[in-house]
Amino acid sequence: MKRSILLLICISQLFLSACSQSPGNTRQEKSKAHVGGRCEGCEAIHECPIPFSQLNNTDTLPDFNDKGPKLEISGTVYQRDGKTPAKDVVIYIYHTDQTGNYSPGKNAKGWEKRHGHIRGWVKTNSDGFYKFYTLRPAAYPSRRDPQHIHVTIKEPTLTEYWIDEYLFEDDPLLTKKPDQKEARGGNGVVKVTSVNGIGKVKRDIILGLNVPDYPTSRSAIADSGLGTFIAILNAR
Repeated sequence: MKRSILLLICISQLFLSACSQSPGNTRQEKSKAHVGGRCEGCEAIHECPIPFSQLNNTDTLPDFNDKGPKLEISGTVYQRDGKTPAKDVVIYIYHTDQTGNYSPGKNAKGWEKRHGHIRGWVKTNSDGFYKFYTLRPAAYPSRRDPQHIHVTIKEPTLTEYWIDEYLFEDDPLLTKKPDQKEARGGNGVVKVTSVNGIGKVKRDIILGLNVPDYPTSRSAIADSGLGTFIAILNAR
């Protein structure tokens, strides 16, 4: 009898402890969860010129009004189930200029020195939607790598991680398509459709798909620790 009373007291204390946790502190703890493995340069996502909270779901990169093939890149970001739209996900992209180089700005600092000035940031809306306006990048001048756009993802409760680059299916240098079964974030090979002189590109992204150390969903019982108490009760 005394053991049962003690067990009930412990459960009550657990509930009180869970309720007293600050949501902010909980998010801060979760934000420390590292996913995606090694990611050189992913920290550049934090060089956004404005706070993430002020980001829009649409951005125009600095090169868009220059001479070159214009692109409109858009899509929907989904949670790991591939069905539920994911809001407040920050997306950072960067790519080469029309000479195939990552050209930094005059007063470049931080990762702009390596990523160049052609880069942008957006945050998905409640429908998981995002859009970029930019020019189609040129391939590296002295290599056989296909044209590509680098992309980094930052979810509210996780560290930033990279997903597969945007590649163009009509690029003659794309002689070998990546294995889509292993694609991080989903298929990155996109089709360009010309509409009124602008190439339209659509790419949907699935968060965590083929991303190492990505957390799986856990039940509230397991998270709260009640599973341990239930196991004790069943053992009695």
